[in-house]
Amino acid sequence: MIWHLIAAIFAGLAAAGIGLILRTLSGKRLPSWIVPVFGGLGMLGYQVHVEYTWFEHKQAQLPETTTVISSDTETAVWRPWTFAIPMTTKFSVVDSENIRLIEQDDALLAEFILYQFERHYTDIIITQPYLLNCDSRELVPLNKESREPILEEIRTLRETSPLLNSVCP
Repeated sequence: MIWHLIAAIFAGLAAAGIGLILRTLSGKRLPSWIVPVFGGLGMLGYQVHVEYTWFEHKQAQLPETTTVISSDTETAVWRPWTFAIPMTTKFSVVDSENIRLIEQDDALLAEFILYQFERHYTDIIITQPYLLNCDSRELVPLNKESREPILEEIRTLRETSPLLNSVCP
């Protein structure tokens, strides 16, 4: 977080420097307010760049064995540019190295952990173990400590679900 603040300040200083150079090259015909405007636009540009590249940056940090299952985009009134190009703020991944396949009662079961990443002022990572019946497409979350199924939250996945296609062979 502190590094983003420092980088934003330096981006603002660099852009203000460009504004100052333009003002000097124009023989001071450009108004003096051009320097702080360029500084503000530099800081804003840096922040927009960081927000829009967050998803790709996080993906690059993950191991090659992970598969992105879903991603969510968001718009916000205080970020009007997100109405034109929505920003990815949340995504879910499965690591194929951590999938455990179990054969039980003529059904193929897959136990895995679903990782959810959310972009906030600090990134949030939510992990949840799941059990997926590959034959009936039933997905049930497991209790994190006891690994017991939470049957109240069982759901059936679509046949075209990226989660089903990633976890089941």
